[in-house]
Amino acid sequence: MSESFPVSRPTGCPFDPAQEYAGFRRTPGLAKVATPAGVDAYVVSRYDDVRTLLRDSRLSSRSAPSDHVVPGADLDREADSGSILHADGAAHKRLRRMLATEFAVKRMEAMRPRIAAMIDAQLDTMLAAGGPVDLVQAFALPIPSLVICELLGVPYADRAEFQERSATLVRVDGDRDEIMRVSDALNQYMVGLVLAKQSSPSDDLLSRLITRGEQLGESLSLPELVSIGITLLIAGHETTANMIALSTLALLRNPAELAALRADPTLAPAAVEELLRYLSVVQFGLFRHVTDDLPVGSATLEAGDYLIAALSSANRDSQVFPDPDRLDLRRSAGAHVAFGFGPHQCLGQQLARVELQEVFTRLYARIPTLRLAVPFEEIEYRDNTLVYGVTALPVTWD
Repeated sequence: MSESFPVSRPTGCPFDPAQEYAGFRRTPGLAKVATPAGVDAYVVSRYDDVRTLLRDSRLSSRSAPSDHVVPGADLDREADSGSILHADGAAHKRLRRMLATEFAVKRMEAMRPRIAAMIDAQLDTMLAAGGPVDLVQAFALPIPSLVICELLGVPYADRAEFQERSATLVRVDGDRDEIMRVSDALNQYMVGLVLAKQSSPSDDLLSRLITRGEQLGESLSLPELVSIGITLLIAGHETTANMIALSTLALLRNPAELAALRADPTLAPAAVEELLRYLSVVQFGLFRHVTDDLPVGSATLEAGDYLIAALSSANRDSQVFPDPDRLDLRRSAGAHVAFGFGPHQCLGQQLARVELQEVFTRLYARIPTLRLAVPFEEIEYRDNTLVYGVTALPVTWD
């Protein structure tokens, strides 16, 4: 009989993944689990296996990367046109190629001064209002929302609307009718935005995709542009916002590490990589379909099997990261798989790095007495969403 897929974190340890993963890593072969979606799947828990399998072309991502934790999910649906998360092979390479320039390191670095200015302006507003505040609403959500709105050319005045919709779409226990209603509304919104940019392009990512496609003679269709826009809009703020708030909580619980970061802001890049590894906010791993027989160690997965690449488990593998359950900002953690691996590795990872580096450089330096405004035990967590985080983070300062 298959075990149930581990979705519960250890009591009192909100930063650690489910305890079952440690046992999976120690046991030869792959654990088979019963998923909330109603199918059994093999869990890939060791770092080397996760990296090896995620780059193998015999795995398909045609359903959503976390559909295994969504009851009633349609695991056999065809990928939507333009869905960079779901497409495989040549279709995925085409979309990735069109977008790669937009997320190149050089372009992301060029955005750094503007991102830093956004962070400082938001901190000015927060400090002027005074504490206590909910850091999620006052800072962690506004920063990535500002950035992704500017990148895509989305009016920032619309941010509350898309934040509410995306929060519904990343729940794993949401009402299916409500999810469909919200999805349709977000789709209609993005259709209007894309049509406006097709008729009057400006200096933003969607406009550049439209004009570049025309210049190259391989224009992206309206459904493709809409799908890209929605994916980037949701992914561009959900993951980073949760990383900002959860990282702050982790640092407040590790005061020696926070003091080291305050004393030496040049630690920020290493701190970002270590916190990405340590927290692994894409909490349920990545779901894949096996399309052809696939050897894994001494076992062989067969076509039609399902597989879960447990990113949080791989990032706690002691064979790669000594003393993995300890937060160590001086650790060389750049090889983590928090952004996934292989052809579907997160396209916006360099943007996320720039945002988080600038946040870590500024937030804790400008508010050196930042602290929790409620007992740690009262913090509530987003256990029922694809991206892990806190529902609120009440903080104050002197």
